[in-house]
Amino acid sequence: MKLIMLGAPGAGKGTQAKRLAAKYSIPHISTGDIFRANIKNETELGKKAKSFMDQGLLVPDELVLELVADRLSQEDAMKGFVLDGFPRTIPQAESLTETLEKINSGINFAIDVDVPDKNIVRRMSGRRACVNCGETYHLTNLKPKQDGICDTCGSKLVLRSDDEPETVLKRLKVYHDQTQPLIDYYKGRDTLHSVDGTKDIKDIFSEIVEILGE
Repeated sequence: MKLIMLGAPGAGKGTQAKRLAAKYSIPHISTGDIFRANIKNETELGKKAKSFMDQGLLVPDELVLELVADRLSQEDAMKGFVLDGFPRTIPQAESLTETLEKINSGINFAIDVDVPDKNIVRRMSGRRACVNCGETYHLTNLKPKQDGICDTCGSKLVLRSDDEPETVLKRLKVYHDQTQPLIDYYKGRDTLHSVDGTKDIKDIFSEIVEILGE
C-alpha cells in the first residue's frame, strides 16, 4: 500500500501518517524529519533547507527529489509506504510518478486532510517540538506527559520559528499557490480522497482506514 498524505501545514497529516504506518507496518517517510536531522547535524543540505524553512518557504525541488527517490528504493519501502510532506509541487509529483513507474509501481491513495486556514493558525501556535528528536506535541490536543518535556527522549519542547503565526500565514500562502494544485493532480489520477481534518484525531483515522478498505 503506497499512500500520500496531503494537506496544509498543521492540518494533522503527520499524525495520521504515523498511525497509518504503524497499522499497516510500512515506513512513514517524512521529508520534514529528514530535513530536521540534517539541520541538527549541520550538513550542507541542512543549512540550505533551514534557510528556506525559517522563512516559511518550500525547500527547492533539487534539494528534495534525489533524497526521496533513494529512500523509496530501500527494501523496507518495497511493500508500501506513507509519504508525508512530499510531493509539494506538481513537478515533484510528476517526478515521483516517473520514479515509481520505473519499478512498475504507483500511488494507491492520496489522502487530503482538509482544515480551514483559521483553524491551522490557531492550532500551530499551540504546537511544540522536541529540540532533539523532532517529536511534536500540542498544548491542548496532544499534551506531553510532563509540561515542556518530550515523552520520547526527555529533551526540551519549543515553539519552532516556522510555527509562529506570521510564518504560518506565509506557509499557508505558499501552500495555496504551489501545493494545493496537487489535489487536482491526484484527483485526475483517481487516487484522491478528502477527510475533514477538524474532527477528532481518532475519527479522522477511522475515516481514512475505511477509505483504504483494509
